[in-house]
Amino acid sequence: MSTSAVPTGPGRSGEPDTEGTDGLLAEQLLRLTRRLHRIQKRHLEPVGITPAQSRLLRTVAHFGEPPRMADLAARLEVVPRAVTSLVDGLEAVDRVRRAPDPNNRRVVRIELTDAGRATLRELRSARRAAAEDILAPLTAAQREVLGGLLSALVDPGPEGGC
Repeated sequence: MSTSAVPTGPGRSGEPDTEGTDGLLAEQLLRLTRRLHRIQKRHLEPVGITPAQSRLLRTVAHFGEPPRMADLAARLEVVPRAVTSLVDGLEAVDRVRRAPDPNNRRVVRIELTDAGRATLRELRSARRAAAEDILAPLTAAQREVLGGLLSALVDPGPEGGC
């Protein structure tokens, strides 16, 4: 069978067997995800932060005002306890601090510290270096095509969303 031929499944009246192709693509995406995680983790180690802590710091920075823990949990799509653990770890190394809400003393907001802002700058460099590592085998044209394909998968539009 040539590489351009699409196998057909039994009993499908000649319909293309996308299960095999889709299964292979899914496996390749999972392997790529694991590789991305390993490379990112390696680049984050000198910064002294985990990928999850990096994501939390970047999320805090994207809010217009210091977010509540519940806001972070919702944005990160994790349980509140996970956010508490991440904030505890980042607070212990002075990258974030808990601050009372000025309008409601029962609400705690999470603020970046100066060290947290400096860490964000380091993270940008580490993420760029990780991206360079992972994309090194691709030409500029291939990177552009990949970007378009990933955009289609990440934001499938109103019909393909979860």
